[in-house]
Amino acid sequence: MSQRYARSEELLARAERTIPLGSQTFSKSKTQYPFGVSPYFIVRGQGAHVWDADGNEYVDFINSLLSVSLGHGDPDVTAAVQEQLKDGVIFSLPHPLEMGVAERIVEMVPCAEKVRFGKNGSDATSGAVRLARAWTGRDRVAVCGYHGWQDWYIGATPRNRGVPKAVQELTHTFPYNDLTAVERLLAAHPGEFAAVILEPMNVAEPQPGFLEGLKELTRRHGALLVFDETITGFRFANGGAQELFGVAPDLATFGKGIANGYALSAVAGRADVMSLMEDIFFSFTMGGETLSLAAAKATLDKLRREPVVETIAQRGLVAMHGAAKLLAQNELQDVITVSGHPSWSFLNIKDANGYSAFEIKTLFLQEVLARGVMTLGTHNMSYAHTDADLDRLLEVYGEVFPILADAVHNRALKQYLRCEPLQPLFRVR
Repeated sequence: MSQRYARSEELLARAERTIPLGSQTFSKSKTQYPFGVSPYFIVRGQGAHVWDADGNEYVDFINSLLSVSLGHGDPDVTAAVQEQLKDGVIFSLPHPLEMGVAERIVEMVPCAEKVRFGKNGSDATSGAVRLARAWTGRDRVAVCGYHGWQDWYIGATPRNRGVPKAVQELTHTFPYNDLTAVERLLAAHPGEFAAVILEPMNVAEPQPGFLEGLKELTRRHGALLVFDETITGFRFANGGAQELFGVAPDLATFGKGIANGYALSAVAGRADVMSLMEDIFFSFTMGGETLSLAAAKATLDKLRREPVVETIAQRGLVAMHGAAKLLAQNELQDVITVSGHPSWSFLNIKDANGYSAFEIKTLFLQEVLARGVMTLGTHNMSYAHTDADLDRLLEVYGEVFPILADAVHNRALKQYLRCEPLQPLFRVR
């Protein structure tokens, strides 16, 4: 047992007795964090910092998988939730907060004319796909990116156990930025595709004309274009990636930072299509739960009142440019590249000199976690990150990148590792 993470490892052993993987979320589990050199439980967060079960402090660049956009314990969000808590959490009829938050989304998001709420991103993407199938009377769906755990999507990935073959066969994947591949798919099954759904951006930027081309293609083939803005929404711009890139889809889905970590998601889009929500079954007891709606109202109001998106992007650029400079200084630019949007950027680790990307990533995580930086190889920025937090991140990279360079270039990785390497499992992007 490692001394630094002793309590975390004790808690993990206890959790595994009652919880598969010891976590409710795959991406927070031991499959993503190398055993012996990682924390497994966080007990507190404030601003851009979190503390693990052993009392170790970290600058947080994961932010609950991008759910926290303003920072942990944002005072405006906390005050709104505390005020609503006095009146109640859930009721037998709708609460006015439902329409208040829906109105804000309609005002902010280009494609949004009507809105329905869920709790997780998977609720929203599945609702959008069901809506598209109802609208078009078709069954097939083309997908690009990660869209949650439901059968219609996960059946097209290696994590397809338990998904009926008939369902798997209705979902078709296509590469990002490849319009020709999408056109081939739609042409191979004329009149059968209900929707093309994708993350409008993740690791790479859309090439000129790609998103516009998708809109034209879907219209020509009678399918709906759906943007999964679970992450990009209220992060890339106040109106999401569709505002940033100037392409409005038929439907869009939102989650993650819509309520700064409170459980809420949304399907939004054209009024004529959204009207079918009255006929399909997309209904949740907790869809109108008021604490999350109060958090969302406070979050969206803060986005419009303060330079949240601009600040996140500015500080994210510091992380991206600083990391790229340090990688070049350590001759690691052929091993690790930096890409993505400033608010959500990636360190892309490649196989190198006989080592797998997973072995190199394991050493990276071992060293950055030991130095108090919480990351999975991304910079998931929040409004709470300060200049000092960015200085600390780059200071840690300045210490860790030379270790990676020596380990890779001089075939010394196993001498540095104090744990077993991560194993390739399910890659969501």
